Amino acid sequence: MPLPRRRVRCLVAAGLLAITVAALAQRGFRPRYDDDEDNPAPMPADAAEKTEWVFGRLRYSSSGGQRWGGGSWGTDYPKADRQGVQGMRRLTRLHTKSIEQVVDIDSDEIFTVPWLYAVEVGHWGISDQQAKRLRQYLLRGGFLMTDDFHGTEQWENFVEVMQRVFPDRTITDIEDEHAIFRVLYNLDGRFQVPGIQMFRSGRTYERDGVEARWRGIADDKGRVMVAICHNMDLGDAWEWADHPRYPENFASLAYRVGVNYIIYSMTH
Repeated sequence: MPLPRRRVRCLVAAGLLAITVAALAQRGFRPRYDDDEDNPAPMPADAAEKTEWVFGRLRYSSSGGQRWGGGSWGTDYPKADRQGVQGMRRLTRLHTKSIEQVVDIDSDEIFTVPWLYAVEVGHWGISDQQAKRLRQYLLRGGFLMTDDFHGTEQWENFVEVMQRVFPDRTITDIEDEHAIFRVLYNLDGRFQVPGIQMFRSGRTYERDGVEARWRGIADDKGRVMVAICHNMDLGDAWEWADHPRYPENFASLAYRVGVNYIIYSMTH
């Protein structure tokens, strides 16, 4: 007996849906967060290319009540990310994906991306369960770079969260001769990298964050798991490297720091 026409249509639709999902998976499809874009950027033509490294941007909730978007995890996203990876492509031989991968802190995908970048962490408000998940990620070999938070108040909020991630570990200044500053570039002349707020304020610092601090958290073997860029804005330097008013020396240092942190995370 032939199948009813309605059932045939349903089966065909289901089959097409399955084929579409499989095709997207093969192309490396990832959810897009267009509504959360703080500074949109063109989609690269080779965005679906399979590569050996991807820029992971951590997506988390904000303690200020704004769950997602500009001013929290999505600050400078995605332009900063896409111009940041161009530095990796030009300055290293690492086969780098041209588009960032947004990684939700609650997703199992976090364990598949070995390097994560998190901004505005002076405002993050992750739960105890998320803190545990982040701890597992880092102790399994993951690497977290934090950036773009300023002053005493934001530092205290960041520390409160990190103490829940690692109650048994301390945050320390990374010594000048550490491998993270030597792995590719010798980063002797580290200085404060400002955001574009300096166009308005005339200052390289924000709030009371006058001095840039290069800090970290290490595992039991001394490997830096968390690289903390406090009182600076490397993401803005990547984002505005093509702006005629943004000074070249700040952009160049931001790229060298990013390259060193990425190469270090892959070799230690």
